[in-house]
Amino acid sequence: MLTPTHEFNRAVGIPRSAAVEYPYGRPVGEVGDREGQRRVLRATLDVLAGAARPGEVHHLPFTWPQPAKETKWQPPDMSPIVKANLEAIKAARR
Repeated sequence: MLTPTHEFNRAVGIPRSAAVEYPYGRPVGEVGDREGQRRVLRATLDVLAGAARPGEVHHLPFTWPQPAKETKWQPPDMSPIVKANLEAIKAARR
């Protein structure tokens, strides 16, 4: 799984994760950046194909082009899936 929340994914038992520190809703990159998105997807597939055991997390070598303080990491409204699983997410963070 390509994810910005690898800690949560590990806690709930996702077998393999490619972690990327990109904003929620943009796990493959910026809108319109086809080549950047392609690099993220290829790196993710390499991680998933090469993971040797369940629970592995590989951090992809990509960084968001804006400084963290200027980046909107989450959309203004909570996604329906997060809203439905909010208690499980909170429990996983503890």
